[in-house]
Amino acid sequence: MPGRNGPSALLAATNAVPHTSGTRIVRLSLIFMLLVLATFIGVEGWRAWRDYQQAYAGARDSVINLARATAQHAEDAIRQVDVLTDALRERVEGDGLDHLDVARIHTLMKQQAQIIPHLHGLFLYDANGRWVVTDKDGVPDGANNADRDYFEYHRTHSDRRVRIGAVVSSRSTQEMIIPVSRRLNNPDGSFAGVLLGTIRVSYFVDYYGDFRIDDRGALVLALRDGTILVRRPFNQDVIGTSLTQSEIFKRYLPQSSEGVAEVKAVVDGTTRLYGYRALGSYPLVVEAGLSRDSYVGPWWRDLVKTGLVLAVMVACLSGFGLIVLGQIRQRVAIDQQLRLAHQRVREMALTDSLTGLGNRRRLDAELAAEIARAGRQQAPLALVMLDVDYFKRFNDQYGHAAGDECLRRVAEAIAGALQRPTDLAVRYGGEEFTVLLPNTDARGAAQVAQAVLAAVRNLDIPHQSSPHARVTASAGIAARLPSAPLGAEALLRIADEQLYIAKAQGRDGWRG
Repeated sequence: MPGRNGPSALLAATNAVPHTSGTRIVRLSLIFMLLVLATFIGVEGWRAWRDYQQAYAGARDSVINLARATAQHAEDAIRQVDVLTDALRERVEGDGLDHLDVARIHTLMKQQAQIIPHLHGLFLYDANGRWVVTDKDGVPDGANNADRDYFEYHRTHSDRRVRIGAVVSSRSTQEMIIPVSRRLNNPDGSFAGVLLGTIRVSYFVDYYGDFRIDDRGALVLALRDGTILVRRPFNQDVIGTSLTQSEIFKRYLPQSSEGVAEVKAVVDGTTRLYGYRALGSYPLVVEAGLSRDSYVGPWWRDLVKTGLVLAVMVACLSGFGLIVLGQIRQRVAIDQQLRLAHQRVREMALTDSLTGLGNRRRLDAELAAEIARAGRQQAPLALVMLDVDYFKRFNDQYGHAAGDECLRRVAEAIAGALQRPTDLAVRYGGEEFTVLLPNTDARGAAQVAQAVLAAVRNLDIPHQSSPHARVTASAGIAARLPSAPLGAEALLRIADEQLYIAKAQGRDGWRG
């Protein structure tokens, strides 16, 4: 047995070596090719998803910026008419409609209509709707606007605020206009008439036409009740229709006054990514939308092209280059993510999580830097320290959740009162805040402190445990002059001392 089987076994073993080695090489090659293919698909799949996210983010940023621009434009246009009609109302009511100098008011109206480009006209109607005076050179015979919706509203409502109505056709020029109206009162408070300023719809149409958006994109200005005032693309039949059944008005606006949503438009059925924004000063809503095809279409075409190239490259077994490219891309993405992560960590370390203002660490760093700069440039530097009055009582009465919300709103008021980007507001700790004012002397700091305290006061947050019956704050001011180069510790100490003097003298004030 050994003599007969030994040579054959050895031969079999010898022949098996190349077969096993070849199988192993083939298997390894197959595994390698599958790994290369999987790597290519994985890398390109990740890249495609990333590109989609970037396309979506770019579209999202675009609609947000468009919504902000159109909202600001609408608010500025309405505010100009609001201010003008308010001034005219005071003059008309002061003179009285019975003693009105029609020629003088006509001249004034005409001058204002020439100054404000979007103003279609100014009109004054008496209690019966008759035209008393307008900026136009002539008044149509028997003209009467008592049947207008805005006239009926003011006749039956004592509301003195400006009212923005739905689009109507002008009876003097037949243009499409947006009425902005106010009620006029007699000295006894009874209804005396209506003061009307009208804005051309074409003004908004022209403005919206200047934006470079895709052919199926849309810009909308609507009343808060959903009535469309202006829309791009312009279609006269759409003006005056309602958006109340749209997803934005039904689902999103009740939750947030601004945001982004991808929805199907009720007007034309096009799916768009919308940025929407409700104006804070007036009952208006703007929507800016890009069609889904505008940002998904290019991404899809690019994906198809990439897939074809990838198939050719896989067929030609040129995977090594793609592997290296994929690794490089992954490394770049990882490095970018790390940098972003480090940046976020640094921002979190310097930001107060409750109010979104800077924290004490940021104040320490900025104060030291500003003192050094003030010393080099021989410039003044001021510090305002603020404290919410009777905040412990507020917390005890209303709870910590309400206390946190109070601090957030106070922080917003402080930040909103600052006029320069170089000014820094921080939460110093608890209910204490600090404002750092570069290139500011004691007088300028006092003006800022007054503005901040007024802003806090205007929040009108109820505070029954305070003698003022609402949330107020006190402030202390310290100023560093070239002739008195104080350090950081001295500035903080002086501001704190002045703050306590302000609190001791009755609060809701400042000392410095």
